[in-house]
Amino acid sequence: MPRQILSNQLASSVHLAFARLTLARLTLACLVLASLALSGCVQANVNIFGEPGKPYKEQTLDGKGKDKVLLLGINGLISEHARGFLRSRPSTVQELVAQLNLAREDKDIKAVVLKVDSPGGTTTASDIIYHEIMAYKKASGVKLVVAMMGLAASGGYYVSLPADHILAHPTTITGSVGVIFLQPRVAGLMDKLGVGVDVSKSGTLKDMGSPFRAATAEEKRLVDSMTRAQARLFLELVQKHRNLEPAALGITSSARVFTAAEAKDLGLIDSVGYLDDALAKAKDLAGLPKDATVVTYRRRESPDGTYYLPGVEAEGSRPAAINVDLEGLLPPQAGMYYLWPLAYGQ
Repeated sequence: MPRQILSNQLASSVHLAFARLTLARLTLACLVLASLALSGCVQANVNIFGEPGKPYKEQTLDGKGKDKVLLLGINGLISEHARGFLRSRPSTVQELVAQLNLAREDKDIKAVVLKVDSPGGTTTASDIIYHEIMAYKKASGVKLVVAMMGLAASGGYYVSLPADHILAHPTTITGSVGVIFLQPRVAGLMDKLGVGVDVSKSGTLKDMGSPFRAATAEEKRLVDSMTRAQARLFLELVQKHRNLEPAALGITSSARVFTAAEAKDLGLIDSVGYLDDALAKAKDLAGLPKDATVVTYRRRESPDGTYYLPGVEAEGSRPAAINVDLEGLLPPQAGMYYLWPLAYGQ
């Protein structure tokens, strides 16, 4: 049988397998939901696909007075692509930019606390968020404090750089200041199956990064060069905002992760504490009273909202019966990432 026919059959088989897997997962979700509804665990009129997105509205968390501290959050993989499986959610970039646009219209916002809990993400999405935060700070003159939660690594640290003060939780893992290029390979599997892919290309490097064959020495050199260039940009921004000592910059450039205490010793962060401390610091930097109003943006008001309930997750009054999100189950797409891969999917 000709190789091209075998290749086409392989591609068709892969597509069919993914289609069957998706259908099986969707069917299982529907069966579980129906079972829960029949057993009385959830109401039968639950819409597993969610409802159309609503505009953000301000919700007061506590405090009083005209001047405000705005609490925002960056959670999970930083990406410019929509998220979710059964229910589509806006990307990290879409969410944050929409909230910053709303904040631009409110001159009573004097400080922002950005709560970061992320392993990082794509280089482009991380840089877009960094740029948008810098632009908002310049236009508004607000003070910005970052409160790192469990994880603020790589892109999670990148988006924290514009802060006037970076605070990490005592158990935060941060750092990973570097770039990783991820490229899935299936050449070995295809060899075992006895199939291949015929390629006609206009230039010798047109199919560089192809998953269907091993990379050449020249291709590896070029990818390494691009990776180093992206890493230099990251380190230059770190030095611009943090002004590290040469020894600290050398340790940071290894792209390893650090505990909160280690990060403070290196100068990557300013203090170690809790979210309450971050809010107090923001009020102090902005010259606000200790009981100044703290607000957040949510699509639907939550009666029991706290500092730890991200606005983007307060979609309804009842928790979701089924939470299916393949974002952390599948490997990232090929490309450049400011990402700590060990934490991806956690």
